[in-house]
Amino acid sequence: MPINILMPALSPTMEKGNLAKWLKKEGDKVKSGDVIAEIETDKATMEVEAVDEGTIAKILVPEGTQDVPVNDVIAVLAGDGEDVKAAGAAQAKPDSTKTEAKAESTKPEAPKTDTPKPEAPTKAETSAPAPRPSERASAATPVAAAPAAQNGARVFSSPLARRLAKDAGIELSRINGTGPHGRVVARDVEQAKAGGGLKAPAAAPSSGAAPAAAPSMSDQQIRAFFKDGSYEEVPHDSMRKIIAQRLVQAKQTIPHFYLTMDCNLDKLMVAREEINAQAPKDKDGKPAYKLSVNDFVIKALAMALQRVPDANVTWTEGAMLKHQGSDVGVAVSIPGGLITPVVRDAHLKSVSTISREMKDFAARARNRRLKPEEYQGGSTAVSNLGMYGIKDFAAVINPPHATILAVGAGEQRPVVKAGKIEIATVMSVTLSTDHRAVDGALGSELLGAFKALIENPVMMIV
Repeated sequence: MPINILMPALSPTMEKGNLAKWLKKEGDKVKSGDVIAEIETDKATMEVEAVDEGTIAKILVPEGTQDVPVNDVIAVLAGDGEDVKAAGAAQAKPDSTKTEAKAESTKPEAPKTDTPKPEAPTKAETSAPAPRPSERASAATPVAAAPAAQNGARVFSSPLARRLAKDAGIELSRINGTGPHGRVVARDVEQAKAGGGLKAPAAAPSSGAAPAAAPSMSDQQIRAFFKDGSYEEVPHDSMRKIIAQRLVQAKQTIPHFYLTMDCNLDKLMVAREEINAQAPKDKDGKPAYKLSVNDFVIKALAMALQRVPDANVTWTEGAMLKHQGSDVGVAVSIPGGLITPVVRDAHLKSVSTISREMKDFAARARNRRLKPEEYQGGSTAVSNLGMYGIKDFAAVINPPHATILAVGAGEQRPVVKAGKIEIATVMSVTLSTDHRAVDGALGSELLGAFKALIENPVMMIV
C-alpha cells in the first residue's frame, strides 16, 4: 500500500511551510533517515528526513511551492515490492485526522430528532453577504449553526471544532479563528488547548466600559488613500506575516509596563578592554574571543533573574511558571525580520562562552539554519539597538516571556558625582514587563539587580 509523505510540523506553532527544495526525485529509492527535502518555516530552513523505506512514486507538491499546510500530502512513497507506477497513479489519501479536518467545513452533522425548527432569518441576516459553500453547508442545519459569543455576536465554526472545544471545556468565542472569514477550525482548538490563540476574556459590561476597538481597515480601503502607480506592492513573506500576527497578539493580550534606568559603563568598558587584550590567540594571531557589551548584558540579566527569582516567570491563566534556569533570548536581525535565539542557562556560562554562542547563533540565523529548539522558549529576552545609535526605546514582549530588556547606546554624558559634574559612559535600558506576572515593584527590583551587576562586572565572575 502506498505511503503518504506529509508536510511535517517542524515547530509547535507551525501551520504552513514553503517546500523550498526536493533532494530526491521520482523513482529514487530512500531509506529511513535519508534527507529528502528542505522546508522553509517562518524562521528557518530545515531538512526533512524519510521515516519509511521505499521508492518515491509521485511528488505531489513541486519545489518552490509556498504556504503548504501542515499534514498535507506532498509525495507518495511506494513500499518494497510495490508497483511504483501504480502507487504514483493512485490518489494519495490523507490520514483520518486530515480527512476529518478537511471534511469538517463541508459536511454538516446529522440533525437531531428533537431539534426545534430554526426561526426565520432576521433582516440583518438576510442582508449579510452570501456565505461560501463551506459556510452554507455548515449552516444548513440547526446543529451546525454558529453559536453566539458572550456579546451576542455569532461565532462561525466547524462541527469538529465545536466538538473539540466542548470536550476541552473552551468557549468558542474565546478562540481566534484562522479559517475562511475567521471561522474556528480544528487546528485553532488544538492551539487553544496548548495555551495559544485565545482572546482576552470579555470585560463585564458597565457604564464606564471603554468602547470596543474599531476594526482595522481592509487592504482595499488602505489602497484607496494612494494614487495608482505611486507605490510598489511587495507581498509579505511567511516570516513577516508571523511576526505581525505575534506582535499584534502580544500588544493586545499582554498588559505592558515599562521601567527605564541609566547604567554607568565605565568599569565595564575598562574590564572588557583588558579581557579582550588577554584573549588567547591562534597560530594566525586571531583571538579566541572578542567580547561585546551585549555579551555582558546577557550575563547580567541572567544573573539578575537568579537574584530576583520571582521575576523569572511565565504567566499562564492557571498558574505562574517559576523557572529555575535563566534562558535569555537575544533578538537578532535577519533579512525580512528578526529571530530570537535563546542562550540556555546563561547564568552558569562565562561571558566568553556566551559570546561564542551568540556569534554562532547569529551566523546560522542569517542563513536560516537555526533549529526550533534553539529559538523557542526562554524566560526573558534582550533587544539591543545601541549599535544603531538609539539612545532608548521600549521593546514588545515576546510570548511566553514575561520581560524583555531594551538596550540603548553607551554614550558620553555629564553625571554628578559627589556634587561635581563629570563625564561618564552611560547606557539607558528599558525593561518591558507583563504586568500580570511582574508588577512595578518587582520589575524595579530586577532592573536594580541588573544595574548593580553591569556597573560592577567583577561580580559576574565571582
